[in-house]
Amino acid sequence: MSTKAFFPGSFDPLHLGHLDVIVTAVDLFGDVVVGTMYNPSKTSGLFNLEERQSMIIESTSHLAGVEVRSFEGLVVDAAKAVGADFIVKGVRTGGDFEIEMQMAHTNLFVGGMKTVLLPTSSTWSFVSSRFVREISHYRGDVSHLVPPAVASRLAALAQGK
Repeated sequence: MSTKAFFPGSFDPLHLGHLDVIVTAVDLFGDVVVGTMYNPSKTSGLFNLEERQSMIIESTSHLAGVEVRSFEGLVVDAAKAVGADFIVKGVRTGGDFEIEMQMAHTNLFVGGMKTVLLPTSSTWSFVSSRFVREISHYRGDVSHLVPPAVASRLAALAQGK
């Protein structure tokens, strides 16, 4: 029997830490819906929802059991809409843990959805989308931090294409 997990995030852009969490979630749950979320508090976005969704689809095409969708609104409502049994969130640091625990308790209280926190591999614990965007903006090499589908789009942006 397969369990469905919902992995929400802005994924702007998707990086190898995110992919690590997706792979772990597939191993644990079987079916994972990756939800690219519109977050009004993150106004410095690089890619629109459709572009982010496309990069995630391309980057996870080798994984069985992954579906990619875009959502606006509350994570708990999106998780319920896809029939998820759990929300999955990745954690890199103690700071992430504190924030994610607060959100997990809120999602349980507000919507009855349990959250599973998955630690990111130590290999990727320093990677954040914000750092990837900044390095790429100054034409630094991020190809070792992101999947190839993301690296090519970032390179094109850096070249003004």
